[in-house]
Amino acid sequence: MSDLAFPRLVIAGTSSGVGKTTVTVALARALRARGLRVALFKCGPDYLDPTYHARAIDAPSQNLDGWMMGHDAVRATFAHAARDADISLIEGVMGLYDGASPTGEEGSTAEIAKWLDAPVVLVVDAGGMARSIAALVGGYASFDPKLHVAAAVANRVGSRGHLDLLRRALRTPPILGGFPRDPEHAFAERHLGLRTADDSSLPSSLLDHWAEQASEWFSLDALLALATSAPSLTIESEIRGGGAARVGASAGPRIAIARDAAFHFYYADNLRRLESLGAELVPFSPVSETALPDADGVYLGGGYPEVHAAALSANAAMRGAIAAFAQAGGPIYAECGGLMYLTQAIVTTDGHRHPMVGLVPTEARMCGKLQALGYVEVETQTKTILGGAGSRFRGHQFRYSELDPEPPPSIERVYSLRRRRGDETTREGFRIGNVVASYVHAHWASNPRIAASFVESCASHRKARTP
Repeated sequence: MSDLAFPRLVIAGTSSGVGKTTVTVALARALRARGLRVALFKCGPDYLDPTYHARAIDAPSQNLDGWMMGHDAVRATFAHAARDADISLIEGVMGLYDGASPTGEEGSTAEIAKWLDAPVVLVVDAGGMARSIAALVGGYASFDPKLHVAAAVANRVGSRGHLDLLRRALRTPPILGGFPRDPEHAFAERHLGLRTADDSSLPSSLLDHWAEQASEWFSLDALLALATSAPSLTIESEIRGGGAARVGASAGPRIAIARDAAFHFYYADNLRRLESLGAELVPFSPVSETALPDADGVYLGGGYPEVHAAALSANAAMRGAIAAFAQAGGPIYAECGGLMYLTQAIVTTDGHRHPMVGLVPTEARMCGKLQALGYVEVETQTKTILGGAGSRFRGHQFRYSELDPEPPPSIERVYSLRRRRGDETTREGFRIGNVVASYVHAHWASNPRIAASFVESCASHRKARTP
């Protein structure tokens, strides 16, 4: 147990869509230009905003989710990622007090801010607003006396005169910055939120533009002082892989992890847990490479395989290599987009059918509207590569596809899946040999033994195939 100083700010919003990601990325980039080391975090299960964070600081962003991870894992994950940073910025989710319940703080930005004892900077869409900003921010600041709403940022202001007017209207907490309306440089959107950040959707010139805007329009010194004023955190322990002995580096299993434009949705903490257990993660591209790397297991994360369905389908060599690896007893863990890739085909919204790996006897059909969104809790019904029967963990679903037709009864469903809201359970999690494929994005902080079991399964396969 130790008391550690972590300069930090939570960048929260009055609601979704007020510009939290723009403010977070702009601040991070501007602070890096000053030579500071910045660590970035995202509240909630979101995969997209962290890709913007990663582009801004050239390093992974960590998710901090109260419901999936729990108090101790949130603090330990934060401490591990922030340990070498001069300042940490934690971007909120939805509005400051929005979460898993309309009557409690579970799953909210406010919950994470209190767990981390972090000052909150509230982002407000101030377009068309004057004195009302005092009532709005004052309400947020007084709603929970245990939360420290320390400053505000006024987004989409009309001019410098408008920003000065807002500052006169709201004396406490102070407004420490604002952005003018700038639709020309707004981030592109996709599926209930931002698009995945890459060179085309978020070029360096756009990042530099927002950094310059932050340097010109924000009180960076005041924000740094506010971050430094955050009290020390008492961190009880560093949460590792979950009780399994670390495999020696010389004998650690190699896990091939799909990382390209089609597959890139991974919780950074999940990957760290695998590595902490001795696994070597070997990235590969199902889109462009024709052979699997030499590996003892495969991890197929989520992403946008439907966008790259034609290229994935055309790469018959890789599809065949993954099928052969599974048929040889190789452990494969697939989530959401990974599940879609393992089906017989992805059918895009234009009706085109693109053949895939073919391990799961069904097709993934893209739909015009959201098919599932929300937290889930999983209990395994039998032993799998993720552990014994009765293993529980938490995760999240976010998908626009469905399986059509339903896989036949002969395909084992090894998950009993319960939604966060309601008591209804469904069977999911398709197992074919040592393959487990599901629509659930799991966070292994909810049960670190899951990561340990997957590493152990890969190590066992390595041993079995070694002469």
